Amino acid sequence: MFHEYREEVSYLKQNDAHFDKIFEEHNELDQKIKNAEQGIIPLSIQEIDVLKKEKLRLKDEVWEILNRYIQEKKA
Repeated sequence: MFHEYREEVSYLKQNDAHFDKIFEEHNELDQKIKNAEQGIIPLSIQEIDVLKKEKLRLKDEVWEILNRYIQEKKA
């Protein structure tokens, strides 16, 4: 996620506990969704949809923090 900002993500993961937490939650949800879609863990389509919405919410929050940091770096 946001591979073009690898350095910034790495910095934020090391220096912002909230960023690190939501970034990891996003990755865990991503893996859980993949496992569910592959039938590794049993989840209904509705449960998967709820997980996808939460994953998207987390991604938006990660982007907000990342974008704010990028803008501050430019200033």
